[in-house]
Amino acid sequence: MINRVLLLVMDGCGAGTAPDAELFGDVGATRGNTLVNVAKAVGGLSIPTLRSFGLGNALPLEGGEPLAEPVGFYGRLREQSLGGKDTVTGHWEMMGVTVPKAFPTYPDGFPADLVAEFEKRIGIGVLGNYPASGTKIIDDLGPEHMATGKPILYTSADSVFQIACHEEIIPIERLYEICRIAREILVGDHGVQRVIARPFEGKPGSFRRTERRKDFPICPPENMIDRLAAKGIKCAGVGVVPEVFDGRGFAWKKRTQTNEDHFKATLEAMDSDCRFIFTNFEDFDMLYGHRQNAPGFAKALETFDGYLKTIVDKMGPDDLVMLTADHGNDPTSPSTDHSREYAPILAYSKSLKGGVNLGDRQTFADISATIAKVFGVEPMAIGTPFF
Repeated sequence: MINRVLLLVMDGCGAGTAPDAELFGDVGATRGNTLVNVAKAVGGLSIPTLRSFGLGNALPLEGGEPLAEPVGFYGRLREQSLGGKDTVTGHWEMMGVTVPKAFPTYPDGFPADLVAEFEKRIGIGVLGNYPASGTKIIDDLGPEHMATGKPILYTSADSVFQIACHEEIIPIERLYEICRIAREILVGDHGVQRVIARPFEGKPGSFRRTERRKDFPICPPENMIDRLAAKGIKCAGVGVVPEVFDGRGFAWKKRTQTNEDHFKATLEAMDSDCRFIFTNFEDFDMLYGHRQNAPGFAKALETFDGYLKTIVDKMGPDDLVMLTADHGNDPTSPSTDHSREYAPILAYSKSLKGGVNLGDRQTFADISATIAKVFGVEPMAIGTPFF
């Protein structure tokens, strides 16, 4: 019998091009196959714990042969949501919520009237207002920002309204306040997935984004976390996860910013009385996928594998751990954007017999359905349990 579930999201670790990738602009060389291509780019991955669960059975990963007897359940999940190829839609679907239409994106920047309203509300003009890499735009506009005090506004291929400010020019709490104002404005037809605070520090030529990023997503519909909380099942959220769900339903939460800190917070949550622990590990995506750094991505995977071994050693016989991803971000692709991919799914418990090939599943919501079955709560409208 399972009494506690850990869900660990390997942000950006896609498992092969999704059938609908072209709907999301992924064509030709931008069609991602993140984990397979990372392994190929570095001549193989040393990830014994992930392989023991069956990751090398689910995917042709250089660095080892498929195992004759993996201890876990393994396969791939296909995303059904049409809202995008981003953190919000991926995590929502894991909890049983699909988004039937795309969130708005702004390849030419935000409309002039919307920006004018935003500037009026915050009492100052903005710089930028175009799609850009977050590190490049602060290099390009950071000096002007420091001279004028004007926030830097930018977007990407995803449905995001991002605001970058130097912490010495605009204090962090003021940046968060500016983001809350943006979130109030961005509704209806302009209801972007996320408003994101992007603080940075340093001097021109050596700017660095700090660890005090904060996300302000659109409010989610009812989801599996709500149903667990309503039944008195305590939930823990680590990293960006509570923000993605508007903080709702979490008895314990910690806003960590790096994979190492997410790992430490997950261990801390395991010492609590929370029976569902939901952690996002975003270094793969943020530090390496977007920056087209395959060796760094590979090293992060090998480090994460060590973290996973420690978590498994700490698990009791009635614990279940599931690992997946929210989208792809192939660092070997010419694109720096997310890629529409399958997500891997691995599941392991000391009390369950593994070696089960789950195949290609039709929705991320199979995770939610499995959680509902474990805890005996009403399932969401979509999803089929793994066992």
